[in-house]
Amino acid sequence: MSIPYGYLVGLAFLAFPALPVPRLRERPGTLVFLLAMTVNELPFLAIALFTASTGLALAEGDLASPVAIAAAVVGAACIALTTVRSTRTERALQAALGSIAVTKRVSYASILLRPFGFRPGSVERTANVPYGPAGKRNLMDVYRHRSHPTGSPVLIHFHGGYYAMGRKNTQSRPMLHRLASQGWLCISANYRLRPDAVFEDHIVDAKRVVAWVREHAAEWGADPDRIVLTGSSAGAHMSTVAAFTQDRPEYQPGFEDADTSVSAVVGLGGFYGPYFGRGADTDPFALARPDAPPVLVVHGDHDSLVHVSVARAFGKRLREVSDRNVYAELPGAHHGFDLFHSPRFEAVVNAVEAFTAHAWSAGAPVGPEEPFEQPRVAGPGVE
Repeated sequence: MSIPYGYLVGLAFLAFPALPVPRLRERPGTLVFLLAMTVNELPFLAIALFTASTGLALAEGDLASPVAIAAAVVGAACIALTTVRSTRTERALQAALGSIAVTKRVSYASILLRPFGFRPGSVERTANVPYGPAGKRNLMDVYRHRSHPTGSPVLIHFHGGYYAMGRKNTQSRPMLHRLASQGWLCISANYRLRPDAVFEDHIVDAKRVVAWVREHAAEWGADPDRIVLTGSSAGAHMSTVAAFTQDRPEYQPGFEDADTSVSAVVGLGGFYGPYFGRGADTDPFALARPDAPPVLVVHGDHDSLVHVSVARAFGKRLREVSDRNVYAELPGAHHGFDLFHSPRFEAVVNAVEAFTAHAWSAGAPVGPEEPFEQPRVAGPGVE
């Protein structure tokens, strides 16, 4: 009786995201990250692949061995666990937001039809708009509704990539498209990268984008009083530091008098520690201040690149300095949960809308009453 090794390898691929994530001292391989992230964030795809592969194995008689049968049962259980964790996202976000009511619900039908977050027809993208002097690294894409509304809230997104790679228009696209379709002005910006750039260059670029929005608000129909900074991974680090240093002219060379303040910050799967051997002046944990704009930190408890303990500690620190800050932990989410139009990320976008609306209304304190118990740990660097 032969063992269907090909089938077993496929099952391992589909079941892997359900496994616990160890605290890693080194960055895992790209393949490990991509396997976990893709299957984990698209559980319906995992179900379809499992059903097809199991049906094929059954038709070919490969499920006759006890090993194959046991593997199929375990694989089905792991995929079911991954799916259930994904459906818990709405409840976890609402618990974190406390008194802020998230009124929108995940639309599973739209996710099944558009899991990869293609841009809807109602949204236009103006590509490669320059905002600074650094060539292609100072270009951004602007998304807005084709009706060109006025008084639009603004979302500025910075991509991740260890501050050394990545580009605009690759991450958080479902959020950019969704908010733009609802009348927001959304921006996805490049910025200067290592090794040619240093920490100060990243923050200067972030502030240049904010200054550009304020300067061109009338032209693009933007509301300069409602600007949200957000970012994925390294972009979350960049966004929080930029928001926490709004009164630091050294980060605004040549535009020192420009107003680069923002009204809210959203960090998605970010690292919140010192920048590559630098000190506290590069650390969002140390820079957090009570007069900063409200911050929503969203992190997956299965993140294999930035351990969840780093985000928990930052969330605790934020709550210590201001009760308007919120830390939300997503059950089963890995790094890169913002790449697909998934049930999990749609729930996150719903929460972002509710959080920012509350921030602009100058509402009451939010968030859970219980403190976070997880101690702060050092991380490997910024993702």
